[in-house]
Amino acid sequence: MIKIYGMKTCPDCTYVEEQAKGNKKYEIIDLGAQVSNLKAFLRLRDTHPAFDAIKRLGAVGIPCFILEDGTVTLKPEKAGLRSRPKEKGPSCSLDGSGC
Repeated sequence: MIKIYGMKTCPDCTYVEEQAKGNKKYEIIDLGAQVSNLKAFLRLRDTHPAFDAIKRLGAVGIPCFILEDGTVTLKPEKAGLRSRPKEKGPSCSLDGSGC
């Protein structure tokens, strides 16, 4: 099963969630639903090198995907999903570049 960390207030996350909804291949983990979800994500974000560049940019790093083999990626395509097209509107980043 592929885990997807995200938030319902993030347009990139909701775009991915719509694609994964109802597919048992994916587990959607809403960071805003429970503090334990947020803590698990922060532990991952604070220690995994996949987030190094994102943290330097000041971004959160969601949606985040943990593939079945344990690989951590921020690219929906690696999880069999599509990224939200830039022309789909604003992102949750202050500079509009992503989440």
